[in-house]
Amino acid sequence: MSHDTFGALGVPAPLVDVLATGGITTPTPIQAATLPDSLAGRDVLGRGRTGSGKTVAFLLPLLTRLAASRSPRAPKRPRALVLAPTRELATQIDDAMAPLAKTLGLTSCTIFGGVGQGPQVANLRRGVDVVVACPGRLEDLIGQGHVSLGAVEVTIIDEADHMADLGFLPQVRRLLDATPERGQRMLFSATLDGGISVIARRYLHDPVTHEADSAQSPVSTMEHHVLHVSHDAHFPVLVDLTAAPGRTVVFTRTKHRAKKLARQLNGSGVPAVELHGNLSQGARTRTMEAFHSGAARTLVATDIAARGIHVDDVALVIHADPPVEHKAYLHRSGRTARAGASGTVITLMTDDQVRDVRDLTRKAGIRATTTRAGATHPVLRELAPGERTFEGAFVFAGASESSGSRGGGGARGGRGGRGSGAGRSEGSGQRRAGGPRRARGPRAEAGSGQGAPRSGSAAQASGQKRSGQGRPAGGRGAAGQGGARRGQGGGRPQGGGRSGGGAAGFSERAGGRSR
Repeated sequence: MSHDTFGALGVPAPLVDVLATGGITTPTPIQAATLPDSLAGRDVLGRGRTGSGKTVAFLLPLLTRLAASRSPRAPKRPRALVLAPTRELATQIDDAMAPLAKTLGLTSCTIFGGVGQGPQVANLRRGVDVVVACPGRLEDLIGQGHVSLGAVEVTIIDEADHMADLGFLPQVRRLLDATPERGQRMLFSATLDGGISVIARRYLHDPVTHEADSAQSPVSTMEHHVLHVSHDAHFPVLVDLTAAPGRTVVFTRTKHRAKKLARQLNGSGVPAVELHGNLSQGARTRTMEAFHSGAARTLVATDIAARGIHVDDVALVIHADPPVEHKAYLHRSGRTARAGASGTVITLMTDDQVRDVRDLTRKAGIRATTTRAGATHPVLRELAPGERTFEGAFVFAGASESSGSRGGGGARGGRGGRGSGAGRSEGSGQRRAGGPRRARGPRAEAGSGQGAPRSGSAAQASGQKRSGQGRPAGGRGAAGQGGARRGQGGGRPQGGGRSGGGAAGFSERAGGRSR
């Protein structure tokens, strides 16, 4: 039997139809490899690079098996558990699950720290089928008696290697000890070494191992280039590349650098937003919505964005600061050339970084083309073709200088992500200061409130405004990032439950960690 369709792999027809509605018709290698075993109830150890489709690979068997089970939904006793290392990834997984769960009549909720636990406790008390959780908050709620894992039939550990990097494996072990020993367990990771293999040996029963690609395999459609630049040319080169058409992700090593470069790009007329650990979760959400919608076409980020973020059509990834580790290089670079698309990765290298970059690319298994370049070198147009445009600084509407750190601006207003409580979403426009009016892509979808578990899509479209009368480019608030308080959390504030949503929920969005 051919396994080139989801139906042939054993996925139920209702789920196949939902996938097709979302434009997903052909299984990726990791999906094709794991689904026959996972749908049959086997424990699975799956390894695939970022962007390989692991989320759908584990959601399909999880929901299929829950739908086939006769176990009733009960208060405080979820039937399935998905563990994720970050609140952004937990939110992403729940978004991807929503349309699939809705068609089967199943519900879910997210559990993570950084937001009030009241709505999360209320959702658990009402009863949900699937909990998507970060280890810390879940352990807290178990200790308070708000949730038990004794009825969990299927457990998923996603991004297990990232979980290990963040020091969560002791918590993961305690949580797995709290689930029934003979429940189905699946572990997905980009690598299967170190602590990951220990978890697998202890908690997976006769697992089937599937590896969709080699541990260091770069995407075949991804081009890697190193631009050897002088210190003086570093920023002019970056401006030229980011002024080209399309979405660009720029990576830095530190939060300070991300904030500074975003401010400088805005000051140069390139609409940019920043993403790093000093932002509140609300500011992170607004940042990603601005980038998703095209209102800001450049995202300047620390390694918080190296995992999990999926934005369609990111054509260019720029390592403004080369990463320290080759694994970070691969994860960062995976923001482009996802799901078979092509993409370009550029590393900016100064004289004092030559040896480090050579070691980095060698360990990553990358063969990069190196060019000594300045701001007017023809290679820039080859790597990022198209007319350069300078539309003015991006500013969140209603930005308040009093909220957020100097130079980052206050991100009050904007489209406020997913609201809490009664299920309302904040809807306010976005504007770009300075520069001409210009249409920039489709409207982004505003998120929905997270009160009780819900069905259907409550997304509410939010308009965007450009204004030539906004805050001067490069001044306070130019980058539009507010609420810069360490430790603020929460993707969908209050981590509410859901069972529905539109097909667009398949986008893998907003992964990462405060760094």
